[in-house]
Amino acid sequence: MRAVVLGGTREISVEQVPDPEIEAPTDAIIRVTSAAICGSDLHMFAGRTVAPPGLVLGHEPLGVVEEVGPAVTTVRKGDRVVIPFNIACGVCFNCTRGFTSACLAVNADSAGGAYGYVNMGPYRGAQAEYLRVPFAERNCLKVPGEPGDEWEDDFVLLADVFPTGWYANELAGVGEGSTVAVFGAGPVGLLSAYSALLKRASEVYVVDGVDDRLAMAAEIGACPIDFRRGDPVEQIVEQRRRRTAGKLQPGEEKMLGVMCGIEAVGYQAVDWNDPTMAENPSRVLEDLIGLVNPTGRIGSVGLYVPNDPGGINPHAKRGEFRLSFGKLWEKGLSLGTGQTPVARFAPALCNMIVEGKAKPSFLVTQRLPLEAAPEAYAKFEQRAFGYTKVILRPDLRVSG
Repeated sequence: MRAVVLGGTREISVEQVPDPEIEAPTDAIIRVTSAAICGSDLHMFAGRTVAPPGLVLGHEPLGVVEEVGPAVTTVRKGDRVVIPFNIACGVCFNCTRGFTSACLAVNADSAGGAYGYVNMGPYRGAQAEYLRVPFAERNCLKVPGEPGDEWEDDFVLLADVFPTGWYANELAGVGEGSTVAVFGAGPVGLLSAYSALLKRASEVYVVDGVDDRLAMAAEIGACPIDFRRGDPVEQIVEQRRRRTAGKLQPGEEKMLGVMCGIEAVGYQAVDWNDPTMAENPSRVLEDLIGLVNPTGRIGSVGLYVPNDPGGINPHAKRGEFRLSFGKLWEKGLSLGTGQTPVARFAPALCNMIVEGKAKPSFLVTQRLPLEAAPEAYAKFEQRAFGYTKVILRPDLRVSG
C-alpha cells in the first residue's frame, strides 16, 4: 500500500509499504478515506524529535472497516469509523477512569500510545491507504453516513483536533459567560476558540501572527489579536478595559485579564518581544500567567516533549523551561496539561455535528492526494496561505 514515510529532517516521501495484517484477535483493519496532517506531525518533519527514519506518519484517520479479528464482535466489516489518535486497551487503571490518553497497556516505554508518533509505541501511522487498529472495539468509534459525504471533513477532525480544542476548554474551565484567551490560531487554537464559542463564552480572544488564521478567527466570532502589532497581553487588557469601563466595583480593576487561558502553540513558540522573533518555548505560558486573572485557569494542549534535538539551549533540549511559578502560585491559578483523551469527548461532539450544532470543517483548507504530502508538509510548516488544515485523501490521484 501507499503511505507517507519520514526519511529525515524535512524529508518525507510516499512509498509502497506492506499492507497491515491482523496481529491479534482484537485487531481491525480499516481502509482510510481521510487522514489529516497535524501540527504535531511538523515536529517530526522538522527534526525536533527523535523520531526514527522509516516511520509512517499520521494519527488522524477516518475510514471503513475492512477486516476484524475473531474476538471483535461490536465492530463489523463496512462500518464507518473514526479512530482516536490515542491507542487504548479500555480496561487498565487509567482507561477505566477515562484517561485513554495514558493507557498503561499499549506502550512499553511510557503511559499512552498513538499512531505514527515518536515514543508512542510501535504503531504505524494513518497517512496511508490502510491502518491496523489494536483493541478495535475500544478504538473504532462508529459514525453515520458514507465516505465522501457532507460529514467527511467534520468526522476526520474527531480523531484529534476537535476533541483537543474541546479538552483545552475543559482544562481552562470555560463555561457560559467566560472570558477566554487562546494563544495560537493553528488548527487546535481555532477549534479551541470555536469550542469556547459553542460553550457560550462571552469574550474569546485569539492571538497569532498569521493573517489568514487571524481572519478565520474573526469569521467564527472571536476577536483576533495580532502579536505583530504589540504585546498581546497589553492588547487584550486594553480591550477588556474598554469593555468594562464604568462597570467595575472597587478592586475589580485587578481582573482586567481573562478567567480562562488556552495555550495551543507548544514548545516552538516565538517571542514577540524579540525583534528577531526568536524561539522561546515558555513565552506563551509566561504571557498566560500574566494575563489570566487571579483564581483563573490555564489549559495547555500545545505539544511539549522531553527530548528536543533542536532546542535553543541545553535545558530546552531536555524539555526544561524557566517559568514564573511564583506568580502562578500567588495568583492561585490552576494549570492543566496533557494529551486529550479523545474517546471521552468524540461521541458527544459527533452528535453535535450530526445535529447541525457544530461544523468544525470550517477549518479545512486543502483536500489532497497522498502524493501531495511532501509539498503539503512544507507549506504547512511555512504557514503558507491556504494551508491551515490539510486533509489527505488516499482515493484521490494526482491530476495529469
